[in-house]
Amino acid sequence: MSLSRIFYPRTRSEIIDQFLRFGAVGGLGFLVDWGTVSLLRSPLGLTAATLIAYFVAATENWLLNRFWTFRLSAASNQHMALQWLRFLLANSVGFLLNRGMVFLLYATVPLTVRHPVIALAAGALCGMIANFNLSRHLVFRAQADGTMPAATSNLSVFPDNSTGPHNRND
Repeated sequence: MSLSRIFYPRTRSEIIDQFLRFGAVGGLGFLVDWGTVSLLRSPLGLTAATLIAYFVAATENWLLNRFWTFRLSAASNQHMALQWLRFLLANSVGFLLNRGMVFLLYATVPLTVRHPVIALAAGALCGMIANFNLSRHLVFRAQADGTMPAATSNLSVFPDNSTGPHNRND
């Protein structure tokens, strides 16, 4: 079985739609991130607040991505706790890009210490592309047996202009 069969969606327009949903979820995650930093900054300090906020926002992002962005490919075929851990692990690259940029800006641009939202936005953008690709391919994927979830049964499993296993267009 080809690996392309386990990654839904496959068409360019479906991937763009999925990326836009991922971006919308990320936008909400950014607000959660910013709100958490704002709430925790006074009692814990900026560094601790920034680190904790990432995990709060990442958990919110995972939930919304599981049930909205990637709902057709992975919501039912994985245990939730294991998928959450896989999400955090897969997005560790995005975490390094995201928080690396945030702390770099804190260290080099004094304005970002006074207004962390600037550094948080820059960090979110740095991690977005990596997180989308890793989430799509490693966390939220269809079952490996090649079966499509019931909600996608109206999509063809064969590329355009190809035939099924019996040389006919089914």
